[in-house]
Amino acid sequence: MPAGITAAWRRWLERPQRLWFRRALFQVHLWIGISIGLYVTVISISGSAIVLRREIERNRPPRTIVVATAGLPRLSMEELQRRVQGAYPDAALLNIAEPQTADQPYTVVLERGNKRLLRLFDPYTGAELGDPLPTVNRALGWLVDLHDNLLSGLTGRTLNGLGSFLLVLLSLSGTLIWWPGIKNWRRSTRIKWRARFARVNWDLHSAVGFWCSILVLIWGISGICLCFPGALDFLLNSHVRLWITRLHFGRFNGFTEVIWTILGLAPAALAGTGALMWWNRVLSKKVRHEIN
Repeated sequence: MPAGITAAWRRWLERPQRLWFRRALFQVHLWIGISIGLYVTVISISGSAIVLRREIERNRPPRTIVVATAGLPRLSMEELQRRVQGAYPDAALLNIAEPQTADQPYTVVLERGNKRLLRLFDPYTGAELGDPLPTVNRALGWLVDLHDNLLSGLTGRTLNGLGSFLLVLLSLSGTLIWWPGIKNWRRSTRIKWRARFARVNWDLHSAVGFWCSILVLIWGISGICLCFPGALDFLLNSHVRLWITRLHFGRFNGFTEVIWTILGLAPAALAGTGALMWWNRVLSKKVRHEIN
């Protein structure tokens, strides 16, 4: 091995802070983190919140509403359609599901823009009775749309894929600049809680980044695959895509789902501690300088 490569490798093992490559990589990591910090926080929290969505929805069945039937004639389907269109003039009526018993409401499916709407209507008065889904289920559906599509349909899904790509770069660059040298690497895996706040914040960023680096990388790569499934069809069959989805959300068993729910907050923690470090090192000094 040439002497120059050997010397550079030794510096990387012992004193990586002096290498220009590491300093350049630090700037890349810093500015990617600044540019997508809010995005990472939103995706991290929403993703963690929806890991257990299926279990929550199974325990929250649709609302049971009983309508009054005494002495009232049932509306014709044409009249009910007019009532629905009057209540939602800007939505397309897709389907009306008839109730199985006389005291149950109609379930109406509408489409407004790119979103489906479910509504209950009284078959005797035509009055709207609300959403058939419980509030928790609707909130989880909103979080799913936020996590998958940034509430913006296909455009949001594409932006989400680009964000996942930047998250992969952030994870890889963070892993490389984390290395503090062979004498200090163990210290960078722990948190010194009794130190001053700036040091605790640094230790949190470093330790969480180390212990969760593989998971963050997995979330970024699987996020790319899930956001651009059509572009990757030649590489991924349906079985592989299903496995990637399970890996992304930890849907192997109850234990992994709980672990993914907790560790899913790690990217948000990294974004928050990184922002605090930037404030302590850069912004707070500029503010004090301008004040003085």
